[in-house]
Amino acid sequence: DEEFDELCFEFGLELDEITSEKDIISKEKGEEKAKGASDVVLYKIDVPANRYDLLCLEGLVRGLQVFKERINLPRFEKIIPAEGEGQRLIITDQTAQIRPHAVAAILRNITFTKDRYDSFIDLQEKLHQNICRRRALVAIGTHDLDTITGPFTFTAKAPSEIKFKPLNQSQEYTASQIMDLYRTDSHLRHYLHLIENKPRYPVIYDSNGVVLSMPPIINGDHTKITLNTRNVFIECTGTDITKAKIVLDIIVTMFSEYCEKPFTVEAVEVVYPNGKTHIYPELAYRTEKVKPEYINKKVGISETPSSLAKLLTRMCLKSHVTGNGNHIEVEIPPTRADIIHACDIVEDAAIAYGYNNIQMVIPKTYTIANQLPLNKLAELLRLDLAAAGFTEALTFALCSQEDIADKLRTDISATNAVRIANPKTAEFQVARTTLLPGLLKTIAANRKMPLPLKLFEISDIVVKDPNTDVGARNYRHLCAIYYNKSPGFEIIHGLLDRVMQVLEVPPNEENGYTIKAAEGTAFFPGRCAEVFAKGQSIGKLGVVHPDVITKFELTMPCSVLEINIEPFV
Repeated sequence: DEEFDELCFEFGLELDEITSEKDIISKEKGEEKAKGASDVVLYKIDVPANRYDLLCLEGLVRGLQVFKERINLPRFEKIIPAEGEGQRLIITDQTAQIRPHAVAAILRNITFTKDRYDSFIDLQEKLHQNICRRRALVAIGTHDLDTITGPFTFTAKAPSEIKFKPLNQSQEYTASQIMDLYRTDSHLRHYLHLIENKPRYPVIYDSNGVVLSMPPIINGDHTKITLNTRNVFIECTGTDITKAKIVLDIIVTMFSEYCEKPFTVEAVEVVYPNGKTHIYPELAYRTEKVKPEYINKKVGISETPSSLAKLLTRMCLKSHVTGNGNHIEVEIPPTRADIIHACDIVEDAAIAYGYNNIQMVIPKTYTIANQLPLNKLAELLRLDLAAAGFTEALTFALCSQEDIADKLRTDISATNAVRIANPKTAEFQVARTTLLPGLLKTIAANRKMPLPLKLFEISDIVVKDPNTDVGARNYRHLCAIYYNKSPGFEIIHGLLDRVMQVLEVPPNEENGYTIKAAEGTAFFPGRCAEVFAKGQSIGKLGVVHPDVITKFELTMPCSVLEINIEPFV
């Protein structure tokens, strides 16, 4: 295990943990539920998001074997059938509005075992989640070619016109019924939204009208792959042709090793609505030239060109030195879609060299860092607030619209809040414009603690500001709250005086601070004051309004102080 951990690290991966199904279930659901689960050892390996070629056992093992110089990188070969004998996939123009792109390939005479089959399905699932962006950009369909006859047609039809038996179901359904059927399916319901409001659904037929799949939802049961399947037809449909090509390349390069002629793939001709044709998969090899000194300089090593070429070859980038040793020619295989720029090649050279083997050097430039004055002030204030008996809280910078508007008895338009365009949860819709909701929620979560609760936070709030280049501005606020059986306004007032005392701001109008009676929607009428300092209003203090308290599920009165500390820097 330790050796393997070490090997993963050298290859730029991380062996996350060594566990088993039993361990995982007992951690999540307790010992009882884990009874009867498998205790076969599982390795959890973290793969960087750009290395699609390491997402299955086949690719990972192949990559590590090449890295250890036990095998040479296989050469992938595309076999183009004789004229008129190959399969064709015809795209009709109805697809243009929904999923305009499709690519396809065939794996001939493949031999599946249970493990290979599971790995094949698992790789598709991982690609769906990763590069395919939950099937929004690309959806993969794999079919038993011997159950269907080409040419195949990729078209789009009204939901009521599509009828077939979906994978692992016992009867036929129309497309609309399929949508209803999977609305409760824990796995497939996440993909329904991709097409359900469209007037037409994408669908792939063979020449006899058999439905292969309705991407991106489900394949037909007719073309289901089993362990006895010998020829696999793979189609990838999507909205992004580049991603579709990458996905197809990855699947065929990973599993062509199980074909009778290993590492060969049969091409499919794709016919576009305008009559043009293209042969897929592309399986494109390309060469890039990199200067050895460029690699050495960027990584901070001094290797010879030939040893750099050897390092790159170990990373599946077959390389050799050309032209009196002043260039390295690197061949990028179709498995490495992540190599976009010379710096990607440099990164692989660094990984192969070993990050731990790069000598540390002191930078050539001497600079002396200084703490940002605002952060320094915040740190100093934190110590004094803690000394005054208040406990520091750290709350989320994002909150729901209700937290800063309805619950504080004000309107969302008056808050000037910055909104998140596509919030994941209702809890994180806007950036906070005040620290108060966060502290009130913290108190609500700690109602069982003995009273009084005295909390503070010094953090940034965000408001819209059309005059800045990003359209928003941060302000560093100090917020303190006192929660007890009585409001304790005098305690918060005393805290304000203490803060001003440590800031050396005297209590007078000319060059100090004053407080004046004011009204605030979140405060109890007649129990609110505005704080003025340095000639400007810096915040408010007062007793929180009973409605606000109940909206945050609290039962006791509390008083609060919130001021902007930036004028004191």
